[in-house]
Amino acid sequence: MLASFFSVFANNPLLGLIILVAVVFLAWNLTLHWQVWQTRKKIAIMFRGTKAADLEGVIYEQIKRLRQNERDLKELEKFCKNLEKITQHSIQKIGVIRFNPFKDTGGDQSFAIAFLDARNNGFTLSSLFAREGNRVYTKPIENGQSKYPLTEEEKKAIEIATKESADKINKKQE
Repeated sequence: MLASFFSVFANNPLLGLIILVAVVFLAWNLTLHWQVWQTRKKIAIMFRGTKAADLEGVIYEQIKRLRQNERDLKELEKFCKNLEKITQHSIQKIGVIRFNPFKDTGGDQSFAIAFLDARNNGFTLSSLFAREGNRVYTKPIENGQSKYPLTEEEKKAIEIATKESADKINKKQE
């Protein structure tokens, strides 16, 4: 049977050539259909989640998103700068020292606390405990100094606040 099939082509070479060309075109057609199917699949993935119907619309949408992201980024940058200004004036450093101002009373019931911002501005809060009562004092601090005389304990509280802050910065840099 196979011999009779090939004998038809041997007797009629034009028919054999036509069949060969048809097989080549069929293979080529199948290849092209496969490529078109793959391209459509990729286009469907690209257009998924968009309202655009063509590539130009998708590009336009992406440009709109990019511009919106740029605007949002600028707003975040402004917000961050404002936040940074605010934090420069907020209390960041605290130094606490407890002490006994009177040797005849018990324990370290008195204290001095320094509350400072990034520029060493703030205030000290001191409490002196005695048998007769408790007294609380506060003094403003500018650049680590006060226009009012500071006690040794208040100076030490300021020193603790600024030193601990410097130590934290040094640890972060290491």
